[in-house]
Amino acid sequence: MLPISTFHPGRRLCLLTLAFVFFFTAHRGYAQSDTTHNAVSWDFSVQQGADGKPVLVLNGHIGDGWRLYSTTMPDSLPNSRVTLDSAAGATVGRIEERGRLQTQREPLFNNAKTGYFTGQAQWLVHLEPSGKGGGGDLKGAVVFMAIRKDSVVGPLEVPFRYARAASGSLVAKSAELQGSASGANELKKATIDLDNPVSKCGGTAEYKGGLWGAFLLGILGGLVGLFMPCTFPMIPLTVSFFTKRSGSRSKGVANAFLYGFFIFLIYILVSAPFYFLPQKDSNILNTISTNAWLNIGFAVVFIAFALSFFGLFEITLPSSISNSVDSKSNIGSVGGIFFMALTLAIVSFSCTGPILGTIIGTSFGQSGGAVTLTVVLAGFGLALGLPFALFALFPNWLQSLPRSGSWMQTLKIVFGFVEVALALKYLSNADLVEHWGLLKREVFFALWILVSVLLGLFLLGVVKFKHDPPPAKLSKGRIALGIIFIAFGLYLSPGLTRTKYANISLVSGFPPPLSYSIYSDNSSKEVEADVINDYEKALAMAKQQHKPLLIDFTGWACVNCRKMEENVWPKEIVKEKIKQDFILVSLYVDDRKVLPDDQQFLFTTGDGSKKAIKTVGDKYATLQSENFKNVSQPLYVVISPDEKLLNKPVGYTPDVNEYANWLQCGLDAYKQDKSVSKK
Repeated sequence: MLPISTFHPGRRLCLLTLAFVFFFTAHRGYAQSDTTHNAVSWDFSVQQGADGKPVLVLNGHIGDGWRLYSTTMPDSLPNSRVTLDSAAGATVGRIEERGRLQTQREPLFNNAKTGYFTGQAQWLVHLEPSGKGGGGDLKGAVVFMAIRKDSVVGPLEVPFRYARAASGSLVAKSAELQGSASGANELKKATIDLDNPVSKCGGTAEYKGGLWGAFLLGILGGLVGLFMPCTFPMIPLTVSFFTKRSGSRSKGVANAFLYGFFIFLIYILVSAPFYFLPQKDSNILNTISTNAWLNIGFAVVFIAFALSFFGLFEITLPSSISNSVDSKSNIGSVGGIFFMALTLAIVSFSCTGPILGTIIGTSFGQSGGAVTLTVVLAGFGLALGLPFALFALFPNWLQSLPRSGSWMQTLKIVFGFVEVALALKYLSNADLVEHWGLLKREVFFALWILVSVLLGLFLLGVVKFKHDPPPAKLSKGRIALGIIFIAFGLYLSPGLTRTKYANISLVSGFPPPLSYSIYSDNSSKEVEADVINDYEKALAMAKQQHKPLLIDFTGWACVNCRKMEENVWPKEIVKEKIKQDFILVSLYVDDRKVLPDDQQFLFTTGDGSKKAIKTVGDKYATLQSENFKNVSQPLYVVISPDEKLLNKPVGYTPDVNEYANWLQCGLDAYKQDKSVSKK
């Protein structure tokens, strides 16, 4: 197999794009093979150095056939490293390596000379005081790479931990999380009976618009892809091929429909790998989709797609792949038609790839996980494949098709601006989850306004691209569309303010929430300002004020959550009810804030699997899944101060009256439960 660096930059970007999500899941440890864990095992101890200072002892037990790379190797070659947390109060000084250090030239790394250990290795880590921190445990990790034949693993990180005694000496302790009975009781509430709430109203039936919306998103993407210059000219050519080469019109129509079906099938198969993600962690898709670095990765990819649409370079699959597939398109009837469909998908990738990446990225974090992704891709494949069949059935329609021309290049550039806007959304997701404060709500709106106005000016011929100069005379449609985009930018302008008009309903859910503002005064008359983000504090308030607790399981990157907060909660009938009759707590399941050491533990889930509770998001995602058997957001739950479920939880409920009635039902159930308890 050729290394990816040998491919053309555009092709390389294409391959990296296709592999991005799958590499991420493997790299983060969701899909490591067992051989990875057999490479090297570690144990840790401590001894006194000649200067009386503690020395960390790292013992590596190397598996049969494996070679552990030395810490002396440079960064440009496979190596191992020892790191310490910034709060450890020390830095890594000299490392003594004990064991049999061997060297050889490694063919996998351009025949470079490498140093490695086999069997056993012991590394003595001398510490240097850093003058920072040092009050708690000393934590760090050994990050190693190892090789067996042509299999390389790593860099793999194995954490270690040393407790500080009162005398200042260090004692090795387990770096692994331990079970905690008190922590488990905080997450799994024995008083919550999901099957028997006080009132039967509510329920978490999936919002009807969810999958239909995903399907329509796919169709929209497919239609855009159909009118791209790599795809559109193929329609008459392909239809003519089937009608002339099939012997009879009926057979030609049948073959064309089969061709369209195979296009549809190929795009559905793109979603198949997502069904093989490990299922033990019920929140894994949410964890992946809200990861800051994954969102940044999507943003970078979309910016690259935009630059491709702007004409800076072209994204294509390697010609060897397309030639290989094309050569098989003449094998047999059904098999040949399948490979013809696959050829179309590959050849048109330079135009459809960015669109496909966009809709995959947009749908990946939605509730429904892999199913939603399949539905989106089904819509994409249907919109792309069905026209070939229909034009074969009604060949006269070909006469009504617009001629290929410069309008296709214009469409690509328009979609490039859309890609930039979507990239900003993914950067915003990362910023929200990590609380960096870089893309506050007003900054986000300013950038979207800039993109919209630039797009409008491009359509009006003011902003120009070398490969797509504006026509001598602008069409009325192009002028109208340019004015619409500029008007849309003006429509977004109240989002820059802190006025009552700042809530732009048309784009609700896409910008950061109203509370994520650059203004120092975040006071607001909306419900959002009263939210508490700590379950235990909110429960204590509910007991103190004798009110039911309204739990909002939400996420920083959750679009439907923002829609509820900005379109439903501010309505008077809902706002007053929440403010006066409930204690509201919003629990963010994608919050990456690390819990204090004494609050981290290993939780045993209902199916017996182990889950590490390290972050605020881990804690509240587990609280939701274990008690309410639901991992989608938003999810709204009403419980009493003694943690009894008052009615059935509900999800995304855009109907204001329906949501208000559900709140009232929960309040009535609380009053009913109180009256029963007094008797």
